[in-house]
Amino acid sequence: MSATFLRLSSVNLHIDGIGKVLIERSDKAKRVSISVRPIKGIRVAVPPHISFEKAEQLIYTKADWIKEHQARMQQQEARVTVYDQDSEFKTYSHTLRLLTHAQYTMRCVIEDGYINVFYPAYKDALDSDVQKFVRKSIEEAYRKEAKVYLPQRVEYFAKKFGFSYQSVFIKNAKSRWGSCSHTDNINLNLHLMRLPEDLRDYVILHELAHTVEKNHGPRFWALLDTLCGNSKALDKKLKDYRISVY
Repeated sequence: MSATFLRLSSVNLHIDGIGKVLIERSDKAKRVSISVRPIKGIRVAVPPHISFEKAEQLIYTKADWIKEHQARMQQQEARVTVYDQDSEFKTYSHTLRLLTHAQYTMRCVIEDGYINVFYPAYKDALDSDVQKFVRKSIEEAYRKEAKVYLPQRVEYFAKKFGFSYQSVFIKNAKSRWGSCSHTDNINLNLHLMRLPEDLRDYVILHELAHTVEKNHGPRFWALLDTLCGNSKALDKKLKDYRISVY
């Protein structure tokens, strides 16, 4: 009789001195890679041909590196907003309101300039599931704002500087503020609505410049400098913001 083995797609481990680690099978991974990210924590991507046991061994050898990045991650997480009924939080064009109701479910209504988040009266607003739902509701407000504001802004700069592009798509990307496809479609992150206006415009101009210069070579940066001044300084300033931290 032949034996059948099932391979786990992921496993959560607790590593002494490090804490929770997610080891996850990835068909895209070419080697074992470790990422330490705010909110999401520590993830180890493992290619199909490498065992979880070998991946775990790598965690121990990289413990010092992980701890160093954990410290930075914790500094970022300390900046994450905690929302309660006394919070005065505003997106680009909406104000957050936390409201209790006599139901067991949570609900969000975005209208008339408000993000109305309803949660069960028996719950504390600081409960993790309530906080998670509030963040999801805020993201939805940013999405609505982005779909109105960003395409108009792209069109404005394209006309002003003589660029042409295909379409503008609003995404909830996890690692990019924007991108430009080889067919000149502009992809913009809904979280751009959180940024100061100069950085929001910088990302838009950055992607429009890619309709002409597809890489980040000297000609690209020279073009971008003609559009927004000191582009490298703006790019450095943008790095102070994290997509998942707000």
